[in-house]
Amino acid sequence: MLISGLLVGLALGFVMQRGRFCVTGAFRDVWVTRNTRWLTAFLVVVAVQSVGIFALDAAGVITLQAEAFPWLATIVGGFIFGFAIVLAGGCATGTYYRAGEGLVGSWLALISYALFAAIMKTGPLTGFNTSMRSVTVEQSNFYSVLGISPWLLVAVLVAAVALAVRHHLAKPKFAMAALPASKTGLAHLLFEKPWNAFATAVVIGLIATVAWPLSWATGREDGLGITTPSSKLVSYLVTGDAELVDWGVYLVIGILLGSFIAAKGSGEFRVRVPDAATAVKSLGGGALMGIGAALAGGCTIGNAMVQTAQFTFQGWTALVFMILGTGVAAKLTIMNRRPAPAAAPRIPVGV
Repeated sequence: MLISGLLVGLALGFVMQRGRFCVTGAFRDVWVTRNTRWLTAFLVVVAVQSVGIFALDAAGVITLQAEAFPWLATIVGGFIFGFAIVLAGGCATGTYYRAGEGLVGSWLALISYALFAAIMKTGPLTGFNTSMRSVTVEQSNFYSVLGISPWLLVAVLVAAVALAVRHHLAKPKFAMAALPASKTGLAHLLFEKPWNAFATAVVIGLIATVAWPLSWATGREDGLGITTPSSKLVSYLVTGDAELVDWGVYLVIGILLGSFIAAKGSGEFRVRVPDAATAVKSLGGGALMGIGAALAGGCTIGNAMVQTAQFTFQGWTALVFMILGTGVAAKLTIMNRRPAPAAAPRIPVGV
């Protein structure tokens, strides 16, 4: 059954690469261009998955369990992670799928991210991580605190996201120049035709939902996750302990392979070596990603996509502080470096 993790990862990596589903870009666009189209697409994933997992829970296929909310680590870790993904040029999954496209900078960020996640979870900084995450409150999710059915929150989320999607679809579309199609049929759809952001989000949401029962069948009682599997992969490479290789490890390997297949098929794979400054930013960003994700209890997938779908305080708090961290990083590294508008020519008086 572990092989199902590889298959889910292949599908996820393929879809995210072809759909250009960049969570970093979604968060960054909120601040840089004031555009929420990709953030809305991200919330479509959350909404689709939320419907799916509460249906699975009601059917007894999985059992959603409430845990204490590590508020301090979630706030600090979420902010660090959000800041880091701008430096690294992608979040956890974005780094995986860009590595599959041949971006050496993403290779560096990915190695650094996985290494520091392992350092935080099972290495020298385990004590610090555990201490930070021990500062908790008992309230774990919104519907328990409010004393309502989770389906009420699911309905509100689905309705709000549907209205946001309608808003974006109603905007005028601009024709984009494109080369003549060189493929036909399914090959054209899979490897050449641009994918719609919201259609991509629905597919990712369905993949995220399917991941739950497949992962549970192997004894791993969780859905999609990137940080812990990446940490376990590093630990396995160091120790050779085969027990570390679980469904999640197969998942992240599959993401890398799936994105590579998509990039090769679409002609987008190309090894690109960054300059020294970009390489340093990638390494530093990756390290901070690993630290932040370990503290927060997950990345943009495990927290902002999976935990939010369960309406946990950890998930939604992490999402907010990831977006805030991204905003600060964008302000420092992007927005402050924009060239100032050229001054109007001065016309001499009397001319």
